[in-house]
Amino acid sequence: MAGWPALPVAEWQDTRDTLHLWTQVVGKVRLALAPEVNHWWQVPLYVTARGLTTSLVPYRSGLGLEVVFDLTDHRLLVHTTTGATRRMALEPRSVADFHREFRSSLHELGVDVPVRPVPVELPDAIPFDQDHEHASYDADAVHRFWTSLVSAHRVLSVFRGRFRGKASPVHFFWGAFDLATTRFSGRAAPRHPGGVPNCPDRVMEEAYREEVSSCGYWPGGAAEGAFYAYAYPEPPGYREAAVEPAGAAYDGALGEFLLPYADVRAADDPDAHLLRFLTSTHDAAAATGRWPHPDGAPDPAGA
Repeated sequence: MAGWPALPVAEWQDTRDTLHLWTQVVGKVRLALAPEVNHWWQVPLYVTARGLTTSLVPYRSGLGLEVVFDLTDHRLLVHTTTGATRRMALEPRSVADFHREFRSSLHELGVDVPVRPVPVELPDAIPFDQDHEHASYDADAVHRFWTSLVSAHRVLSVFRGRFRGKASPVHFFWGAFDLATTRFSGRAAPRHPGGVPNCPDRVMEEAYREEVSSCGYWPGGAAEGAFYAYAYPEPPGYREAAVEPAGAAYDGALGEFLLPYADVRAADDPDAHLLRFLTSTHDAAAATGRWPHPDGAPDPAGA
């Protein structure tokens, strides 16, 4: 199905893990420079017509920058508002080599951004400048992954637009390497317990300081990756809720509903198939959590 290519995790896992770390190298620069926004919305990357971008990031008066992962021609582009550009090849190369050249490119462009060069949200955090283990890059697999992101972005954007309350952008979090959007009930949430590997608890506390129903796409969790949905705090009865389509199920270890990417890809109408999952899981969160209607009237479905 056009727009939903096959993407067996086993065939590109080494590449996926390398690309994940490269996005962290770049993402940490955006984190260091962008003004803080609620729930860390200043941190993610965004899907573009060619790959992923930081969007325009301020540096100092008269100078801003944008970093683009071109996953079509397989280049990293570092642009500044002065018109200067540096290019790096996306090819089999270690994280240490990628980090060295990227930092050198920033220096050549007059950008000095101190960051802690250690991965986040991963149990085995090798400092970027010491990581010679992750060095794979399968260009075809990466392009297929980007194609899947474009399709997932389209459907998640439709889903986001159907909610009248507060909702996040559809954005790509380089910490967990997933495309996500989140709806908010408008009520405060209990403090998140944290405990995410190599991630300060304050990060999760800010991300989940309000009650949420969140969903997204992660290239893991199933043979070809999976779509997920969860609620925080999880209301009683949520995990037992009947959700659609038939292939969706609650994963107790992850605390999320999962729908295999392969199920979506194989469906007669992949967009509609995925929308059923996104809608029914949110409706389950809103109903069991007794979300208020965005306009103030009671609405168990929250939509």
